[in-house]
Amino acid sequence: MKAVIYARYSSAEQREESIEGQLRECQEYAERHNLTIINTYIDRALSAKSDNRPAFQDMVRDSAKKQFAVVLVWKLDRFSRSRVDSATYRAILKRNSVNVVSAKENISDGPEGIILEAMLEGMAEYYSAELSVKVKRGQKENALKCKVNGSVPFGYKANNGYFEIDPLTAPIVLEIFTRYADGQTVKEISAELNSRGVFTNTKYKYTNKASMHNLLKNRRYMGEYKYGETVTPGGIPAIVTQDIFDRVQERMEKNRHKPAAMKADEEYILTTKIFWNSFCQGVQ
Repeated sequence: MKAVIYARYSSAEQREESIEGQLRECQEYAERHNLTIINTYIDRALSAKSDNRPAFQDMVRDSAKKQFAVVLVWKLDRFSRSRVDSATYRAILKRNSVNVVSAKENISDGPEGIILEAMLEGMAEYYSAELSVKVKRGQKENALKCKVNGSVPFGYKANNGYFEIDPLTAPIVLEIFTRYADGQTVKEISAELNSRGVFTNTKYKYTNKASMHNLLKNRRYMGEYKYGETVTPGGIPAIVTQDIFDRVQERMEKNRHKPAAMKADEEYILTTKIFWNSFCQGVQ
């Protein structure tokens, strides 16, 4: 009987070995039960709480080709942690004459297997929901202590979970703010910094107006900690002074209300002329 393997892990922090382990045990199960594996579908760092998983969707679509009769998973929670999604997609696979089989969970084909399967799916969904609550609680506690939750912006580094000024990149942030507050354009600043290779060896690429504007609007640089609804002024070390930050925001606000021609870094040749010609044609 032909089969495919579906493997998944939910966190980018998990290592590739977790996938290798799933594949190995599924292969061993297939050998013991005379299943011929013709394909593998792998989703990396994607949660099974959602069906928005590219390889998973490919596997479901391919089941319509009737090329395999079994989807082999390490455990049922690899397939889905949502009872609704599990029932929905198992029904689709069943219509295509495909069964989902767990390599590690001994589920019989009789009536008792239905109960056991339902219990395992319910436990998987419960675990996922409980984990989500714990994660959110932990993030809330981190926020109250002004600790890092998620990514660390350019100019900072994490030290024991707290924000710390990066002596290598913080001066660049201060330079950007100061130059903009003193009248230079975002394009001029980006071009000059990129010509110096400032961002070449970093994961931050402030090479366009949008990314540079986001940096200039980031209130963390004046020491404000914000995560969700938690806002703590002075919660992290400031890279720029309140005065410089306010001058930058004032200038950005003024530029936002300027006509498009005045925002441009160079004058367009046909600025105002197209409008005038159109007006003249209308009165002739």
